[in-house]
Amino acid sequence: MATLPAVRGALKADAPLAPLVWFKAGGAAQWLFEPKDADDLSDFLAMLDPAMPVMALGLGSNLIVRDGGVPGVVVRLGKPFARVEALDATTLVCGGGASGILVSSTARDAGIAGLEFLRSIPGTVGGFVRMNGGAYGRETADILVECEVVLRSGEQVTLLASDLHYSYRHSNMVDGAVVVSATFRGEPGDPAAIQAEMDRIATAREESQPLRSKTGGSTFKNPDGHKAWALVDEAGCRGLALGGAQVSEKHTNFLLNTGDATSADIEALGEEVRRRVKEKSGVELEWEIQRVGLAK
Repeated sequence: MATLPAVRGALKADAPLAPLVWFKAGGAAQWLFEPKDADDLSDFLAMLDPAMPVMALGLGSNLIVRDGGVPGVVVRLGKPFARVEALDATTLVCGGGASGILVSSTARDAGIAGLEFLRSIPGTVGGFVRMNGGAYGRETADILVECEVVLRSGEQVTLLASDLHYSYRHSNMVDGAVVVSATFRGEPGDPAAIQAEMDRIATAREESQPLRSKTGGSTFKNPDGHKAWALVDEAGCRGLALGGAQVSEKHTNFLLNTGDATSADIEALGEEVRRRVKEKSGVELEWEIQRVGLAK
């Protein structure tokens, strides 16, 4: 196996990824790297063979890791990247590994409104920035000021929100780049009112989504003028199963691992749903869930 640059964090070969993703399925990373800090990551990438693929992993909520595993290096930002601090009365600086719950709670305590929607997204700051994560009428593009990124070359750069050319659940963040921190700006608010909005969002999410299941969150993007779940439902896919994978009965834009699904089961079920929706409505659903790695 190839020799990799020395690190100050943790570097493991052939590391199982299934325990780290919400679907609890899929293969191993050729290498899993948890850097100690941004400089550790920067130095490692600068010395790494440029031909070696690099992928960032957050909470693994919106991700299918294929059963053959992920070649190259998977970078996972742990506790050193999970800090959130108030910069001023309306601004937070958030580590790339910080969860949406931590960011929204810190904003509440600081009296910063406008970030409540992050409470409902099962992911980390790095994923929000890359995917323009959003929910309940708000998205990352509304709050991002700038982000600190380590490029595949190891270079550390600051990108403004305008540099990312955001669209629905998409940015032009380059492959192999890792978001190590982001600055979010809200507006002055009352902590009690902010908490009430967070509670409203949490309740709505609990009532409508299969949160206690092995799932990957929203499977398909909402096409223009449509709701993905409604198209899936109209195509007769509610409860549809393939192997150990199933379309949720509770929310038809969620796929479930009912116990022993392979990633191939989950992805194939998603493709069957896309086929049926196209046949029924003529609409071609786009995956929102990222699918990475090799088939077995």
